[in-house]
Amino acid sequence: QVQLAESGGQLVQTGDSVRVSCAASGDTLRGYARAWFRQAPGKEREFVAAFSRNGGYTYYADSVKGRFTISIDSTDKNTMYLQMNSLKPKDTAVYYCAAGARVITSALRSSAAYDWWGHGTQVTVSA
Repeated sequence: QVQLAESGGQLVQTGDSVRVSCAASGDTLRGYARAWFRQAPGKEREFVAAFSRNGGYTYYADSVKGRFTISIDSTDKNTMYLQMNSLKPKDTAVYYCAAGARVITSALRSSAAYDWWGHGTQVTVSA
């Protein structure tokens, strides 16, 4: 069983940067796909970024490509980050991390493919 906990969300201004973290416990995430999703008020949860199961490839939504970076802590492989730069008001959302044991590459962008989720952390970008 895996437990995920996000942290680091905050209120910032347009153009600022924020790094949110996702700490996993209960089991190692080695070999699991990991991802960030977000959900804005009144909208469906959407894909942001992901690592493939072997960790060798990263994937990004077009809306964040070039601004956001997904990474894994070099000393604690169970901690994942999402560095968000050049933030815009449309980036305002609750950010969730997710992990999945059997997520194939073609399903990385689908929230239904993931087994475990955190409770989310709020990022608000003011105009």
